[in-house]
Amino acid sequence: MAPAAFAAAPRADVRRTLLFALLALLVAASWAALWLWSASPYGRYLEHGSWGQDGALAALCRAFPQGEILVPVLLHAAAWVLMIAAMMLPTAFPLLAMFRRITGARPDAGRLATLVLLGFFLAWFAFGVVAHAADAALRWTAARDVWFMTHGWMIGAAVLAGAGIFQWSALKYRCLDQCRTPFTFVGARWHGRAPARDALRIGLDHGVFCVGCCWALMLLMFVVGTGSVAWMLALAAVMAAEKNLPWGRRLRTPLGIGLLAWAAAIAIANIY
Repeated sequence: MAPAAFAAAPRADVRRTLLFALLALLVAASWAALWLWSASPYGRYLEHGSWGQDGALAALCRAFPQGEILVPVLLHAAAWVLMIAAMMLPTAFPLLAMFRRITGARPDAGRLATLVLLGFFLAWFAFGVVAHAADAALRWTAARDVWFMTHGWMIGAAVLAGAGIFQWSALKYRCLDQCRTPFTFVGARWHGRAPARDALRIGLDHGVFCVGCCWALMLLMFVVGTGSVAWMLALAAVMAAEKNLPWGRRLRTPLGIGLLAWAAAIAIANIY
């Protein structure tokens, strides 16, 4: 091996170590920000649907044109980005590690890794927009329908039951298979002829498959409360185990049964 190659290898290792140290710091900072936010007097603004209430941000909402819409949307976007960084980014570490091994010797390796992260965040952000729009529509309907208001528990039970059933779906495990094979995943999409486009596509595709296997569990945040850091930690641990640990598939049955039992318990408690 040429002397230049010997010199380049340690530099690539240092850059790779620095990248993952920064990512770990980003994840830790996101968890800390969520915890501080939830424990502060503004914690209720993490909860989707409570921004329209009178409170500390009411004056801010009135200060901008359409502020009653714009300010809540921006707050929610900030909260959702923090949740993606805290809960979902760690599940993408194996893919990022593989991508860095393949591209680490390139002078633009850091920029390409950033594009992978951007694609991953875009996929999850798009899911968040759809999920929160649906949640807002349900809340709007419930506020104008007495029957809906008194039977809102049915939505929570349905989400829990749907997540439980999805544990046995073929779609979930087709997506998980894509997420659990980072070398094959990157190799099929990295050609090097258009590196920026390839990197963004790798992150976006991985994010789409990650949404495909985790969306039902992520929707549970709308049942237990989008501002609950304890539930975020629990769900993040489950999703990371399913995606990255050898025994992750074994969670399918106990988790599915547990979610269905929870849905049944809610139904029984409200019917009888």
